[in-house]
Amino acid sequence: MHSTIALASASPRRRELLQQLGVTFELVTPDIDESILTAELAATYVSRLALTKAQIGLQLLAGRLPVLGADTSVVIDGCILGKPESEADFLHMMQRLSGRSHQVMTAVALVTPTQQWQILVTTEVWFRSISQQEMADYWQSGEPVDKAGGYGIQGQAGKFVERINGSYSAVVGLPLCETDLLLQKLQRSR
Repeated sequence: MHSTIALASASPRRRELLQQLGVTFELVTPDIDESILTAELAATYVSRLALTKAQIGLQLLAGRLPVLGADTSVVIDGCILGKPESEADFLHMMQRLSGRSHQVMTAVALVTPTQQWQILVTTEVWFRSISQQEMADYWQSGEPVDKAGGYGIQGQAGKFVERINGSYSAVVGLPLCETDLLLQKLQRSR
């Protein structure tokens, strides 16, 4: 059984996934700059954001609880696709993803005042070809607005996914197996 932790995330999907692990947690929502640094690789970017969220969360809680931070990015051809800024931006993303594979990288960091652990999970996702009408209909659903890469695999966009190689829960936003292993490390360290 895991101890109480804090989740440094506003994502309802991450909350649901963490609940699946039976973890008792509080929420803390650090406000961080999510800009990509010059020449920053996608893996470095998501790992940095996950760790920064956890560290700022730990500061906000004055070290009272261990803090779990996570970040997810959709990556195609080495380019990070963030949350769509407009319908045109979303359509451009979907056109790039349609009929191809891409990577979803989710980094998780768990920090205490004296220790930190971090993991990065990369999952390959293949989209079938998506028509312009399907893209427009998906945008109109409102679902893509707050999603990295403009889609949520657990929602309507699941119908675009031909297959994945890796962790489904990591694509949703929190890799359950790897997160549980981090929490076990925390337990053993106490």
